[in-house]
Amino acid sequence: MKAAALAYKPVGLLLGAVNGAVAGAVFRQSWKLVTHQEDAPDATDKDRGWQEILLAAAVQGAIFAVVKATVERVGAHAVQRVTGNWPQ
Repeated sequence: MKAAALAYKPVGLLLGAVNGAVAGAVFRQSWKLVTHQEDAPDATDKDRGWQEILLAAAVQGAIFAVVKATVERVGAHAVQRVTGNWPQ
């Protein structure tokens, strides 16, 4: 296994934990800003309609994907700076 790939393993694990926390916080703040509601609907929220629940899920998924890609890309650049190689 290449040095960059080995170096990226612990970085990737750490970034995985950071991804979820950051994405969750960004989604909660975005939902509050756009809807002026404290909480986003859960799939089992009886008082919310399908449209609102599916919209919240789609927005949450999109935010998670963007945060994940951003954090992983930053991590890959950091590994490249340290090892001189891009992780595979």
